Amino acid sequence: MNRGNRKAGIPEGVRPSHTYDERYIPLGVHGRNGFWQVIKRMMEEKPVIIQGDGTSLWTVTFNRDFAIGYTGLMGNRHAIGEAFQITGDETLTWNQIYETIADALGVKLHAYHVSSEFLAAVGDKYGFDLEGSLVGDKSVSVVFDNSKLKRAVPDMRTTVRFDEGVRIALHYVLSHPEECQKEDPEFDAWCDRVIAALEKAKEEIMYR
Repeated sequence: MNRGNRKAGIPEGVRPSHTYDERYIPLGVHGRNGFWQVIKRMMEEKPVIIQGDGTSLWTVTFNRDFAIGYTGLMGNRHAIGEAFQITGDETLTWNQIYETIADALGVKLHAYHVSSEFLAAVGDKYGFDLEGSLVGDKSVSVVFDNSKLKRAVPDMRTTVRFDEGVRIALHYVLSHPEECQKEDPEFDAWCDRVIAALEKAKEEIMYR
């Protein structure tokens, strides 16, 4: 145990999961320049890659809700020397996450599901870190038990659902193009090649 933490009256450790804010939109698969190219593909109604079958569970937490838990632990005598995870209570499938983003944009989602292992294998050459971020992380379900945190911080709860948080984020992103809209043509072309290759493989197997 860290004696300095005990003496200072702060928790031993604070563990967030997938926390986002008004400048960031959580996604499973994106390029080196972040989320924008996927949002742009949605707006252009192009197919968007989702890892696996999209049914694995994930927890996303808006930064305002994370702040409730974090500030509630600081100086809290029940938290001294203890470790806490700080996440919201809302658990969604990746399909639901992408559908919610598309709904907020007012477009139809054209989901294209691809094996996480395949994405990791064909993304490595281009510097897309999909081995760790997908195979080692987002391809499996993650559900949290927040009962310990809520005992220490009774005010902790989800105040910003994902459908609300993503609208806040999209409003900021769409109104701040220079800051948030980082084009990624290499990732865009890679998505098209991945989809075309899989469609070609289907045709070769089905019609031979």
